Amino acid sequence: MKRILVINGHPDDQSFGKALADAYFTGAEQAGAEVRMLHLSNLRFQLNLSKGYRQRTDLESDLLGAQESIRWAEHLVWIYPVWWGSVPALLKGFLDRVMLPGFAFQYRENSVWWDKLLKGRTGHIISTLDQPQWYYWLINGRPTYHAMKKMTLEFCGISPVHTTSIGPVKSAQESKREAWLKKVEALGRRMR
Repeated sequence: MKRILVINGHPDDQSFGKALADAYFTGAEQAGAEVRMLHLSNLRFQLNLSKGYRQRTDLESDLLGAQESIRWAEHLVWIYPVWWGSVPALLKGFLDRVMLPGFAFQYRENSVWWDKLLKGRTGHIISTLDQPQWYYWLINGRPTYHAMKKMTLEFCGISPVHTTSIGPVKSAQESKREAWLKKVEALGRRMR
């Protein structure tokens, strides 16, 4: 049985992102996976890594639980809106606070290289857009995918990481939103 963690990075617990997270969860559960969900909007933690890596900031209990779920998971699904070509501040703060040296990666002494401590896990990024997917890819170069996929998840050893873009959401008719929910539920059933 595959262990999947779905992480909803939208700060609004009534967003379309939450509906997508719920759809993926449902599909994966129907396929027989063991699934956990993290709605970041429900977690209580300080967003800033206020002292950087110079001095360790104690993790709140919600973040300790999140780390335990990440360790437990074989597959991590990240769902979030693209805002200003990046992730929402809530998700960025979560990454800064949780994906720490000693947990997600470890720099080698006297070296520019590091060890990837989350190897053996796969990932999937599902992001919503308010622009056409082709425009986000061709004109803007998919900046959040580079930051999340290459510079965060793969940096920590999570690989392969698949990506799915959904949009434009802002102007979408209800029938289109329903089709996207079915698509994401199908991704969950395929545990991809």
